[in-house]
Amino acid sequence: MEALLAQRIRIFVESGQVRSEVADFVRTELDALAADECVVTEETAGMLTSHLLMALTRLRDGEPVEGFRTDDIAAAELADHPQALRRAHAVSVRAESAFGSPFPESEINFLAMHFALLRRDTP
Repeated sequence: MEALLAQRIRIFVESGQVRSEVADFVRTELDALAADECVVTEETAGMLTSHLLMALTRLRDGEPVEGFRTDDIAAAELADHPQALRRAHAVSVRAESAFGSPFPESEINFLAMHFALLRRDTP
C-alpha cells in the first residue's frame, strides 16, 4: 500500500476515530481493489478510504445511517456502473459478516460512486 494512504489509515486509528479491526477491514478492501488492477493511491482512493473507515465505524457502533437527499440521483448515475454497484454490495456482505450488520442501500450507493470514480481514474 502506498505510504500516504497507509498514513491516512494510521492517523484515523491513532486519533481514536476508528478501531484497528475497522482499519484492517479497509486495508483488505483496498488490497483487493489493487489486485483488481485499480490504481489505489492517496490521490485516487483517499476519499474512499476515509469514507469507508467512518462508515464502517458507524456500522460497527450501531449508529443509524440516514438516507441521503441525493439517493435518486446516485441510483441513476450508478445505472451505468453495474460493476461498482456489485462491488459495493459485496463490501456490504463482508461488512455484515465482520461487524454484524449490512450497510443500508444509501451507503451502498455512496460507496459504489467511489468505486465508479476509482475505475474511471484507472487507466
